[in-house]
Amino acid sequence: MIYCVIPRELEDEMLERMTEYYRDNPEVEVIMDRRDGASNDRRRGESATADNRRVTRDRRRPRAAGTFPRIDGSA
Repeated sequence: MIYCVIPRELEDEMLERMTEYYRDNPEVEVIMDRRDGASNDRRRGESATADNRRVTRDRRRPRAAGTFPRIDGSA
């Protein structure tokens, strides 16, 4: 499925035109962008604070507990 997203600012001039253009193509659906812009957007360049900073963690497996015998490398 392909979505043709029309921004709110262009709804009046583009929605009907694009819906008509893609009317016979079942692979394309014309939709309106309904986002209100109130949520945080990473592209706006807002600096990260201590509250919303990404947390990185070590995802490696922990080392096995205990001691291991020495391995003699000569055979």
